[in-house]
Amino acid sequence: MSIIETNQLVKVFPGGIRAVDGIDFEVKAGEIFGFLGPNGAGKTTTIKMLNTLIQPTSGTAMVAGFNVVKNPAEVRKRIGYVAQDVGVDEYATGRENLTLYGHFYRLDGPTIKQRVREIFELVDLTGYEDKRVSTYSGGMRKRLDIAMGLIHRPEVMFLDEPTAGLDPQTRTHVWDHIQNLAKAMGVTIFLTTHYMEEADHLADRIAIIDLGKIIAMGTPAELKRSIGGDVVTLSPHETGAEECQEFIRRTQSALSGKPFVLGTQATDSELAVYVNKGESAAPKIMRLLASEGIEVETLSVSRPSLDDVFLKFTGRTIRAQEGTATTYAQMKRRRDRR
Repeated sequence: MSIIETNQLVKVFPGGIRAVDGIDFEVKAGEIFGFLGPNGAGKTTTIKMLNTLIQPTSGTAMVAGFNVVKNPAEVRKRIGYVAQDVGVDEYATGRENLTLYGHFYRLDGPTIKQRVREIFELVDLTGYEDKRVSTYSGGMRKRLDIAMGLIHRPEVMFLDEPTAGLDPQTRTHVWDHIQNLAKAMGVTIFLTTHYMEEADHLADRIAIIDLGKIIAMGTPAELKRSIGGDVVTLSPHETGAEECQEFIRRTQSALSGKPFVLGTQATDSELAVYVNKGESAAPKIMRLLASEGIEVETLSVSRPSLDDVFLKFTGRTIRAQEGTATTYAQMKRRRDRR
């Protein structure tokens, strides 16, 4: 059973920027669905359309059985939303923050007290209910923020970049709490992230979005299997832009048609070579390139990652995009190609 469905969902901002460009997907009830892509790919715009904060330009979206445009009030009753920026009141206690949200959802006093107790236990904040949020660590604040979105027991929880800005250890702890919440409450979680490890660790299924379009979708294992084998990554001895391009051109030419090579994909400064068995293919590649007089600075062999999936479909890596927003020129080129 699908609890979220979109059909040709589009959002165009002033200036003709197609932030979301005709996306289709379904989210099953009870699953953790990851929406993975670089900054500026359209993740937050999509989540804001699904939780009724902004209206689509065209297309349809259904959440918990209701149309987000025709029945926004019904959708809001059934969802929780945790934005990228922590939305807690630092001068109030944790209990006061949760109680306020309970009143927003018109819960009665006894219900609020019971759920505050239950939720503090779920997010492992028992003992901190009556402490000011200003004394909480970053991870504790994020867990309280998530707790506030659960006070009314939503059917769907939207988490927009839930661990952005957290250190790796705290991020891992938040992942554990998200998984525990999904199991304990049976809530469907729609998670946006640009962290590959986060999507891989948490999501039952993932949609990868770039420049407003979904370019791949499946379980983490299915997406990585689409690469077809191991990945041998080569970087040139010379680092200038022209030298890198010449290295990539000559290397692709030398490897073309070789039976142990499944394919290649270039970035600005490296070449990914897809092979069946990396440990046996790597020496063959090095011997072949040496015979052609092609100097290799570094070689690495790895199992496919979600970044390799993104590279395969876009020619760029998500890691290279982290910390950068999609430019107006990129969006305009996308619009002009239509």
